Amino acid sequence: MNTYEPGRGIALSVSASTLFALLSAYVKLLAPLSGLDIFAWRVVWTVPGALLLIALRQRLPLLRQLVARAVSEPRIGLALAASAAMLGAQLWVFLWAPLHGRMLEVSLGYFLLPLTMVLVGRLYYRERIDGLQWLAVACAAVGVAHELWATGAFSWPTLLVALGYPPYFVLRRKINADSLTAFALEMTLLLPFAIAQVVIGGSLTLVAGRLDMIFLLLPGLGALSTVALASYLKASRLLPMALFGILGYVEPVLLVLVSVTLLGETLTAQQLATYVPIWLAVGLTALHGVRLVRFAPR
Repeated sequence: MNTYEPGRGIALSVSASTLFALLSAYVKLLAPLSGLDIFAWRVVWTVPGALLLIALRQRLPLLRQLVARAVSEPRIGLALAASAAMLGAQLWVFLWAPLHGRMLEVSLGYFLLPLTMVLVGRLYYRERIDGLQWLAVACAAVGVAHELWATGAFSWPTLLVALGYPPYFVLRRKINADSLTAFALEMTLLLPFAIAQVVIGGSLTLVAGRLDMIFLLLPGLGALSTVALASYLKASRLLPMALFGILGYVEPVLLVLVSVTLLGETLTAQQLATYVPIWLAVGLTALHGVRLVRFAPR
């Protein structure tokens, strides 16, 4: 049985969405690295950051317990390996898309993700959805439907995000481990692949002599990723699945704002027909969150 903390969970979710949106612009600073190179360096720098957070928060015993569970219980070990692979795919596509002009397709996946999360919460976890949440879902569905009408089809990056995250979060709840501890172990499982990519992929040559890259930009990538992902994963355990899913609308809206203000992109009238209903959904979600916090048991 999960113990929900709506106030803390909402704050963590919104903070994570803001950091993720800024990360999409941060990737541009890492040229000429490819998306796979950036993914590898992100893992390399995130692992020590995550382990440092665990040490500072005195969760090393929890990490040892989780490792022991993974070794002694094959089911847990396989679940952690699967969750690490699913997380790795999401981290990669998020870094690959801005470099290949596919960020809008990934953003559409994040627009769809809360809808799939709400369905998981309602159908799998039997969570109650109130009137404001249904209204938020309806507004978001209007925006998503318009985007589908305008683009004509889902691309594979869209489907990877929209359909890949829900089973990941369901699996994480089944593992039933501290979110930061499980995240650190997942990233550690990805580390051998990341090191191999750094060594074999040629990115070491690209960053050689770039002191700003070695001492500032790449460590900053790890720090930004660690804080954002740790906040996001913690929020996934502090909120009901449906509310956590609807809060996912905050990130694609912020991605649009970053694209316009930092990346120089423009919003057309056709795009506004997609985003305005989404923004209404975010406003309704904020209102629902305020009500939830206000009337939650102290």
